[in-house]
Order: sequence, then C-alpha cells, then structure tokens
Amino acid sequence: MKVTIFGKGNMGQAIGKNFELAGNQVEYFGNGDKAENLGDLVIMAVPFGALESIANQYKDELKGKIVIDISNPLNFDTWDELVVPADSSAAQLLQSWLPDSKVVKGFNTTFAATLQSGKIGDLPTTVLLASDDQEAKGTIKEALAGSPLRVFDAGALKRARELEATGFLQMTLAASEQIAWTGGFGIVE
Repeated sequence: MKVTIFGKGNMGQAIGKNFELAGNQVEYFGNGDKAENLGDLVIMAVPFGALESIANQYKDELKGKIVIDISNPLNFDTWDELVVPADSSAAQLLQSWLPDSKVVKGFNTTFAATLQSGKIGDLPTTVLLASDDQEAKGTIKEALAGSPLRVFDAGALKRARELEATGFLQMTLAASEQIAWTGGFGIVE
C-alpha cells in the first residue's frame, strides 16, 4: 500500500517506519512541500493547528482516502486543557472539513520513542483506532501487519474525544517528568 505522511518530525518518521516494516511504500511531505499523487492512506502527523489548512489545500485529493489524524489538540501555552469543544475532537473537526474522506483517529496515545522501539516496557506498543468507517480501520490494521505494533478498534469516531484526553494525560505526565517519553499506556490481554 502507498502511504502518504504529512509531517517529517519524530512522530511522522516513527509511524512511517512501522508501515515500511510491514512492507508498505511511504512518502513524506513537510511544511512547504507540494504533495502530489497521495496514497490511499494519508497520515496527518502535524500539530492540530495545521490540520484545517492541509484539509482545505488537499480537500479534492483526499476524497475517498483514509486520513489518520494523530494530533492531540491541547493548549500548549497552559498544558491545562484541550482546545476543541467538549463534545467534539480534532478528528471530528477534521471529518467535517473532509466530508468525503474516511477520517480515523490513531497514534495519538503513543510517543514517537515507543513507536520506534515497538515496545512500552515489556509490552508491544498499542495503537488505538477510532472511526465511523469499519473498513478503514481494517485496512490500517492490515497495513500494519508485520510491524511490531498491536492495533485495536476503539470504536466510532466519537471515541476520538477519549483518545485525545488519554493522549493529553500521557503528555502532561511526561512533561511533568512523572513518566518518561519512552513510557506510556499499554494493554495487557
């Protein structure tokens, strides 16, 4: 599968590595790059504040594609709140900006280091996916088969709010040095 990643930072590179390990072709675009020939799977590995601009710029090219939002829309000035409405999420806003795309929330409850290593302590790194499109979640899970990641279906797109709150909590714990940036939440089966 061809995977397009908007974002060349730590998260974009770590996510891309896992798709590459699973045998997918990955292409990266950074700020200012003109993206062409987007893959069927597009990952928005950018801050929340950049989502609307990219959505507007590539709205036509993203029609029918699976678009993964990894952002955690927290207030980076105060580190004390999410900046989206209490009954919504960054992913739900992205879906409203891209009504003809299949938006999925994912990768926001992991740190780049755990995606790179494939581990959180002794556990495999867990990726939680929320979307109203079951087929899109299945496609992502299949595309990551062969990577060290475990992928779980976290429910409908409205569950993105809880995923973003979990990502927010994890980031504040790391920023206050209560956990390491190589740590995080894992699932024991």
